[in-house]
Amino acid sequence: MTDKLMRLSSHPGLWCANTPKHTQAMIESLPTLSQGRIELEKIAPQLVRLSHQGQWIVLINPPNIGYKAMLAAAGVRLDRVLLVKAKDEVEALWASEIALTNGTCSAVLTWISSLDQRDQRRMQLVERNARAMGFIFENSTTAHHKELTLNNLPSFNRAMH
Repeated sequence: MTDKLMRLSSHPGLWCANTPKHTQAMIESLPTLSQGRIELEKIAPQLVRLSHQGQWIVLINPPNIGYKAMLAAAGVRLDRVLLVKAKDEVEALWASEIALTNGTCSAVLTWISSLDQRDQRRMQLVERNARAMGFIFENSTTAHHKELTLNNLPSFNRAMH
């Protein structure tokens, strides 16, 4: 192969153009009274399946709720889990946006105190280009959140490519 051809074939734009389109991913905002523990247990079977597909599961600012032991006990491949510690919620949401849209992650779980209207709109726009499932755990002890009932949790039977 000539040097020029090798340089051209290694250009990222060449390979990105051939990347298959994924189905519309969803970003779910989940108010929680348990710092996400109950919700994490509920979605753990889905995370197990996703962890065996070879892409990353990203946890952004998880609280100390024993999430590592919970995921391991459920069967999640911990070598496919990335932990991100953001300095504040602005950085946490930015990291979520990048992880949701970059195509290397299958799920992104983010813990924050709350989403204001601007951030809710931002996540709606991110969802349009998301290539991973997103879960935002909001601390529902904040006055403006309603109480979560587990019956309101989404079912995760949509196939992701």
